[in-house]
Amino acid sequence: MKFGKVENPELIDFTLPKDHPDTQVVLNRDGKKSPLNVYVGCAKWNRQDLKNFYPRGTKDELEYYSSQFNCIELNATFYRIFPGEQYTKWYDKTPEKFKFFPKVSNDISHLRRLNDAVYPIVDRYLEATSNLKEKLGTIFLQMHNNFGPKNWDRVVRFVEYWPKEFPLAIEFRHTDWFNDEKVSEELYHLLESNGIANVLVDTAGRRDMLHMRLTNNEAFVRYVGANHQSDYDRIDDWINRLSEWHSQGLNNIHFFVHQNMELESPLISAKFIERLNKKLGTNLKIPKTLHKTNDTLF
Repeated sequence: MKFGKVENPELIDFTLPKDHPDTQVVLNRDGKKSPLNVYVGCAKWNRQDLKNFYPRGTKDELEYYSSQFNCIELNATFYRIFPGEQYTKWYDKTPEKFKFFPKVSNDISHLRRLNDAVYPIVDRYLEATSNLKEKLGTIFLQMHNNFGPKNWDRVVRFVEYWPKEFPLAIEFRHTDWFNDEKVSEELYHLLESNGIANVLVDTAGRRDMLHMRLTNNEAFVRYVGANHQSDYDRIDDWINRLSEWHSQGLNNIHFFVHQNMELESPLISAKFIERLNKKLGTNLKIPKTLHKTNDTLF
């Protein structure tokens, strides 16, 4: 994942911004005394990307990956709509409580850009994706960098069309969604009133996407490391912030680790899970890696 990549990450201020004031309002209103649901994973299970993760002789990558992690941010579905049978195969290969968080097809988000022609494609996408049954987590829609607020009417129509039985998160990348306060407030209200999660992206070159505004009881975080020692310091800040949100009522944490070079993702994920377990008292399995979790590659 090269989005937000910079040449000198040591020059970036990675401090997490203060919360948007309405985040606490949402959590206080929607938070209930229910079990904390935490899912932490990588973006893909491809052996070529996740070096130093698969033991020699691993025959089925998804089967092994799902024995170590409790979820996957399924980026493969961005590039094509797989037949329903493929989803069924993925379902059958994974443990009982494993979850998939698939990305919406780029035919919907990037090529047709939420125009009126996308709705039959949305139906086809959801029909196939529903084969994941109870293992289907939040689906997320990622819009192109140049998809700005001039397309507001398309966003409204899409949100109104989306079947509410499928949890949805949306990632907006154009800066004007966040830099114009009137626009951002209208956007947050739309997401909030429809129970849609506002994706938080932590990447070096786009600090403006860390608006720290939750719109429902779900922290959907896409953490992009810079293949730099600072990656490990940054996860502590996230653990502290998630702990604060949990104390305010947050019940759903969905945290996905990316890298500009993905080989480090399992190691960062393992370290994140280890520290999160200590902070929140969770009991997530710490993935095995070919490096010890107290090591780094830097």
